[in-house]
Amino acid sequence: MSHHKQAKETIAGLKKELNAVIVAHNYQLPDVQDIADFVGDSLELAQRCVSIKAETIVFCGVRFMAEMAAILNPGTTVLLSHPDAGCPLADMIDVATLRQWKERYPEAAVVAYVNTAAAIKAESYVCCTSANGAEIVNAIPNEEILFIPDRNLGHYISTKTDKKMILYPGFCHTHARITAKEVESARQRYPQAKILVHPECRPEVIALADAALSTSQMLRYAAQSNHKVFLIGTEEGLLHPLRKQNPDKEFHIIGDSFICPDMKKTTLETVVATMQTGSNAVTVPEEIKARAKQAIDRMLAIT
Repeated sequence: MSHHKQAKETIAGLKKELNAVIVAHNYQLPDVQDIADFVGDSLELAQRCVSIKAETIVFCGVRFMAEMAAILNPGTTVLLSHPDAGCPLADMIDVATLRQWKERYPEAAVVAYVNTAAAIKAESYVCCTSANGAEIVNAIPNEEILFIPDRNLGHYISTKTDKKMILYPGFCHTHARITAKEVESARQRYPQAKILVHPECRPEVIALADAALSTSQMLRYAAQSNHKVFLIGTEEGLLHPLRKQNPDKEFHIIGDSFICPDMKKTTLETVVATMQTGSNAVTVPEEIKARAKQAIDRMLAIT
């Protein structure tokens, strides 16, 4: 029996034993996406995690996502698929710094991108994702918005609202690495292609694209489009579901390495080890949990 097949059988057995559900983000390795009960972007995973009836959630993603699952499922054990799967973007802001910014802009509502730690969400008015950012900003009463921590997503949202947006200067290393020049050379190679990029990309990259979309929106766009060739500007894990769902279409990643090192830490082996030992349980302290849940619930009520 192949190593791969053995891992899959082991995981199937452990799922029964733990009464577990496995969820995976679109940026996970293809093997990992294929063993998951549900694959999605962070908004879909948050929404799905509200209704999970299981004793254990095995979260194949990064820590802030597992924290959200823990906040939305009191009483459920949430295991993160790799102990060190974090997010450098989320790490760019801490509570002390956020409190300083809040003092500087007392009129502003804090809108926290979901790519933040639970303690940061607890200090915020509402959360948003790359799929619903503009909708959230436009739905809340405040005219002034302190947007944390991704300046590129914040800038993109600022083009979809009349509100005054104050942008905290964080960014995603993976998405910010892609340049306008790379987009232009990709377009020369595939002149017929539709260019889809993530709103975490730089403004000049978004300006060259046909659409700026979250990963789930990219999947919907590709499925509904009559176009046959697409250039994709986001983490290359998304190529797997794109190709799987659209076998008659061609997808090429823009640039040569579009990889989130933290998303790629999870493998079938780490999933097996995590489930066998029940390790990497993610918990959120009660006082943070209640406040962070308010910000997430506000988002889910709008979306």
